[in-house]
Amino acid sequence: MHPNPAFRAEDRARHVEFARDRAFGVLALSAEEAPLLSHVPFLLSEDGSLADLHLVRSNPIVRALRGPQHAKIAVQGPDAYVSPDWYGVEDQVPTWNYVTVHLIGKLELRPQDELRDVLDRQSAFYEKRLLPKAPWGTGKMSSDALKKMMRMIVPCRMHIEDIQGTWKLGQNKPEGARNAAADQVSAGFGSEIARLAALMHKA
Repeated sequence: MHPNPAFRAEDRARHVEFARDRAFGVLALSAEEAPLLSHVPFLLSEDGSLADLHLVRSNPIVRALRGPQHAKIAVQGPDAYVSPDWYGVEDQVPTWNYVTVHLIGKLELRPQDELRDVLDRQSAFYEKRLLPKAPWGTGKMSSDALKKMMRMIVPCRMHIEDIQGTWKLGQNKPEGARNAAADQVSAGFGSEIARLAALMHKA
C-alpha cells in the first residue's frame, strides 16, 4: 500500500464495492522459503467480512492450511505509466498510477460438503454479467464429470479483518496538471488505461 495519505482517502465501502465487482485477485500466504501465491476468483460478502473461494487440492496453499492462517488477497485494478511531460508543469518525475485493494484476514479450509454451494454461487455471480446469455450452472455437467471435478478442488473461506486500498490517481497534483495527464494516459500503456484516465479525471 502506498504510504501517501492522498492515495488512501477512499472509504471502506468503496474498497468493498471495488473488490466485489472485480472478484479476482492474488491470494498470498506466508511460508518459510517464500510467500505462497495463487490467482483466485472469489465471492466477497455484501459487508466485506467474508470471501469464499476454492482451490485445487494440489495447491501448496491447501497443504499449508492445517488450521486458519493469516492471508491477503490483493485485488488489482486499472494501472498505467504516467510521463512527467504530460502534466504541463515543471520538475515532475515518471510514475505509475493504479488502483488496488487488499483483503486481509484468516484463511481456512471449509468442509467438503460446502463445495457445491460455493461453486454454484460463484458461477451464478459471474454468469449474471453475461445476460441475456442463458446462465451456465453445474447442473449442466454430467454427474460423473461433476464428481471428478469436485474431488480435485476444496472450498476455502477468508474471514476478513481489515481492508486497505490505494487509489493512486494523481491527487497530489494540481487539478489542471492531473487532468492534462489523464488526457494523455489513454494513449499510453498499462492495463485498462481508459478506465484509469476516467478515475483520474474524477479524483
